[in-house]
Amino acid sequence: MKFERKVVWITGASSGIGEYLAYAFAKEGARLILSSRKMPELERVKKQCPSGTDVAILTLDVSDFEQVKIVAKQAIDAFGTIDVLINNAGISQRAFVKDTMLDVDQKIMNVNYMGTVAVTKAVLPQMIKQQSGKIVAISSVTGKIGTPKRSAYAASKHALHGFFDCLRAEVHNDNIQVTVICPGYVHTNVSVNALTGDGSKNNIMSKDSESGLKPDEFAKKALSVIHKGKEEVYIGGKEIMAIYLKRFVPGVLSRIIRKIDVR
Repeated sequence: MKFERKVVWITGASSGIGEYLAYAFAKEGARLILSSRKMPELERVKKQCPSGTDVAILTLDVSDFEQVKIVAKQAIDAFGTIDVLINNAGISQRAFVKDTMLDVDQKIMNVNYMGTVAVTKAVLPQMIKQQSGKIVAISSVTGKIGTPKRSAYAASKHALHGFFDCLRAEVHNDNIQVTVICPGYVHTNVSVNALTGDGSKNNIMSKDSESGLKPDEFAKKALSVIHKGKEEVYIGGKEIMAIYLKRFVPGVLSRIIRKIDVR
């Protein structure tokens, strides 16, 4: 039981990747703190965790930075510490640059990047004090490449890599591990909940998400790399190859991206 009795705080825990990470950690015997904006969904996830799992639920909008400070203290007080922080709260995008209102760009950056930074900074002093901890950021393949209709989303995920690369170096001597996980296509409602240019929900399940990796399979792989303290990992299918094309033959990837039907 790699995470037995460890205290794990997961943001964006009411659905998708966050929900299935909760189940995976619960099976490992972890004590959970689950957060999202949706209390009824958090209650549902809590009920579906294995019997006997210690679970605290705290509503949180990560883009409300003052609320983050308050909820982070409540999270630490729930079990007296936080051993693993999973920054999973996020929102995707389905709109061309020319059609995306500036406030939509701002909202996506506030949730995906600034919200993650805010939660991390709120927990960091406790981890430094205890001289241990694991901080995980759920990025995306789009955090390493860019495609049409994902400009703000890609920007927010790219930003996470810069921030956490810096943090990793800074907290190494404090025995704090920083892991950035880049999912490919996972079967969740990420495309359904994505924002269009005017900020409304996309309400369409993309074929890529529909045929993506099952979320429980993703969670199992994620727990393995978190336990091992890996710095940056890619979890998905053939779409992961785009990262290596970007690194070694960027011109080839550019030509491919111009031709693909991104939805």
